[in-house]
Amino acid sequence: MPVSSMGATLGAPDPNVRYPLAHTDRVVFLKSVLKGPHVEAGDYSYYDDPDRPDLFQERNVLYHYEASGDRLAIGRFCAFATGTTFIMNGANHRMDGPSTFPFPIMGGAWAEHMDLLMDLPGRGDTVVGHDVWLGFRTLVMPGVTIGHGAIVAAGSVVTEDIPPYAIVGGNPAKVIRMRYDEETIRRLLALAWWDWPIEKITANISALMAGNVDMLTRTATTPQKGFMARP
Repeated sequence: MPVSSMGATLGAPDPNVRYPLAHTDRVVFLKSVLKGPHVEAGDYSYYDDPDRPDLFQERNVLYHYEASGDRLAIGRFCAFATGTTFIMNGANHRMDGPSTFPFPIMGGAWAEHMDLLMDLPGRGDTVVGHDVWLGFRTLVMPGVTIGHGAIVAAGSVVTEDIPPYAIVGGNPAKVIRMRYDEETIRRLLALAWWDWPIEKITANISALMAGNVDMLTRTATTPQKGFMARP
């Protein structure tokens, strides 16, 4: 695969390359390394790791067995720091008997009891919204939904849903503060800038990185030269 590439439209980076940074291979766009029907990532979401970031799914999406049926869905424009790890529902053990030990998987005569591993407890799909930043060695437990624009502090263990635009941290992770007030969050979610055409995003990088919701609102309602706004 190409090391890096620039799109033809206003110089937007190509979201389909594996290594977007020409000077290093420690950053990968996740959609280029994820495979299988039960795991996906949107454009431009990346993982940073000095040691084989291309093995993110093998090393960082753990206990994700096809029989479990759960999905890991990652939105667009997410930033995952080194060590970001997802624990999936396949890690669960039975807890309704005296022992939690998974005897049948060890083989021998114990394998006759594989039926006891059916219908293990599960919490459903794990969903990461758009524009989410997961800090160094974040651990995400099964069935969690992380809202758009959320930030998770380094070393946190996420065991519950995180609301959009919250900053959380700790074990278990708790809300430290909200990035914006409720009305501003409502406006940001309505703008959904991550769904804009890439030309419009490219033309408004400054507003996205250092602007405010008023600037984005004006941008959203002003047609950009060179493309047709979505209906």
